[in-house]
Amino acid sequence: MKESFLHYLWQFKKFDVTSLLTTDGLPITLVQTGNYLQQAGPDFFNSQLIIGTQKWAGNVEIHLKSSDWYVHHHELDPAYENVILHVVWEHDVDVFRKNNTKIPVLELKNYVDTEVLFQYQKLLTPKKWINCEHDLHTIDDFTLTYWKEQLFIDRMTMRQKEIDDLLVQTTNDWEAVFFLLLAKGFGLNTNGVIFFELMQSIPYAVIRKEKFDPVQLEALFFGRAHLLDVESEDLYFTLLKKYWNNQQHKYQFEAKVVPPVQFFKHRPDNFPTIRLSQLAQLLHKQTQLFQQCMSAQSVSEYYELFAVSVSDYWKTHYVFDKEHKQSTKKLTTSFIDLLLINSVLPVLFAYNRYQGKDAIEQLISIASQLQPEKNTIIEKFMQLGITCQSGFDTQSYLHLKKQYCDLNKCLGCAIGQKLINFTTTK
Repeated sequence: MKESFLHYLWQFKKFDVTSLLTTDGLPITLVQTGNYLQQAGPDFFNSQLIIGTQKWAGNVEIHLKSSDWYVHHHELDPAYENVILHVVWEHDVDVFRKNNTKIPVLELKNYVDTEVLFQYQKLLTPKKWINCEHDLHTIDDFTLTYWKEQLFIDRMTMRQKEIDDLLVQTTNDWEAVFFLLLAKGFGLNTNGVIFFELMQSIPYAVIRKEKFDPVQLEALFFGRAHLLDVESEDLYFTLLKKYWNNQQHKYQFEAKVVPPVQFFKHRPDNFPTIRLSQLAQLLHKQTQLFQQCMSAQSVSEYYELFAVSVSDYWKTHYVFDKEHKQSTKKLTTSFIDLLLINSVLPVLFAYNRYQGKDAIEQLISIASQLQPEKNTIIEKFMQLGITCQSGFDTQSYLHLKKQYCDLNKCLGCAIGQKLINFTTTK
């Protein structure tokens, strides 16, 4: 038994409220349970109750045992002086205010259906992967659809906090923030953070100046990534290094150790050389990329915006000095989908909120048209009977796993609530 279970019972009145009595035998009429703020102080604020014939307005504190009041030293905290009811699972000691008046106690175990307790204990019994893994397939589509929307919004909201921090660092330069997250997306899991730090080490004002020449951009990116530190007689390498030496002299970059980009375990099309060239070509081709991404109305518009390849040199190379048969190396639809999910949509969500607009339906519509992500978490959900047909589905379930399942927050999850199958008597 956890206090969070009692909080849930009280917040949503998931017990028999028709015949409540204090441990002293006084009848309790529950008018308002109060606000569950989950912050310092009593658990529920601004509750309203009638105890006996007296109406009370104040706060409610909840514990597993009455004696927890003293374990938590609430008797020393003035914030608990206006508690009007002490809700506990088991009453083992009386609690008094400073004026020696006894705080009324409701022993909740007397009013909760045993079936509710059984379902709660069944759900919270540790399983191999997640608590509901044996029953997840029984959840109805309506519950899943509603919950996925909430999870998707929560995920976008969490990403917004990251964006807000970057806006502070860039003095509210939305274009610069967008570029940083886009660069992180181009790096995928292995090089994402490295690309992010790499681009953070270059003032975006420099990138704005250089993006009109894709070769200069490649020199900037490759040079800062230490890919030009070696020696080579390759003509294109020599050109990039010449441009990079000029840029170093021109912009006087601050010395910063950028982690080396990773080639290991990547397919050649995902080599950092290829992704950096594609990124440079994108910035060069779409000089108003941020504005275009924020105003696009359909997935097809995004596909058109991101329809870029590599520079001519990289069409016949994956690394310097080693030529191969020519291939265009265009951004694939699946890769663009990942960029949209991980970079574009979070910025679009935050930017619309910044402008006072509600665009969540548009974001869900776009995410619902994207290919589902492929990873071990999504594969496991599908094995448990969950259908994942789009990027909207996979983003929602990834958030569910990390923010609810892994933290045992079943009582805050619509799926957990459905499985416990509370019955409410009012």
